Amino acid sequence: MKIPRIAIFDLDGTLLDSLEDLANSANEMLVEAGYPPHEVGNYRHFVGDGARNLVERILPEAERSPEGIDGCLQRYLSIYGRRWHEKSRSYEGIPELLDALARRGVELAVLSNKSHEATIRCVDRFFGDRSWFRVIGQREGHPRKPDPAGVVEILEGAGLGPGEAIYLGDTDTDMQTAVAAGVLPVGVLWGFRDRGELERNGARVVLESPLDLLGFLDLA
Repeated sequence: MKIPRIAIFDLDGTLLDSLEDLANSANEMLVEAGYPPHEVGNYRHFVGDGARNLVERILPEAERSPEGIDGCLQRYLSIYGRRWHEKSRSYEGIPELLDALARRGVELAVLSNKSHEATIRCVDRFFGDRSWFRVIGQREGHPRKPDPAGVVEILEGAGLGPGEAIYLGDTDTDMQTAVAAGVLPVGVLWGFRDRGELERNGARVVLESPLDLLGFLDLA
């Protein structure tokens, strides 16, 4: 593939190893509400589709009424707002990848199903010393991934076509988003899901480590 003009990244599980903070916040909410917590590893399959879906998935089935979800969601968001940076960190190799792409003139962007405010906060905290073309999280009135609207918005803002972009993510949702937008779907194995899920959902490239992307683009 020729060098892309823009690389769009998912956040949680792609740029940021945030599983412990997500799980610890959710489990604190569950215990407060009198429900059993889940193993941290199980959150690999709970996260990825926004906070409301996370809360619905972790609640006991009998407690998943709209009202019950709403109440627990607000409490979870409050707890995560306090705990979001306790354990989270950039994945090894990500800073070097971002710097290498930027040196070669590749624009950088983030598209996440985390709330827009939390997405901005995380990018500022862990990657704020870099220049980002656009950082987009889940916003009220905008469809979330796998709808391709966020990718389309980024490309239109950059004046680029789908063939000039790649999208990197760690879940089925990310690969479906890239396929729907017509950009190259790049799956990553250092995140929350496995190769089989990524390939079943359209991954054209699967990376074992961040710097493998440079080899694929012949930038190493």
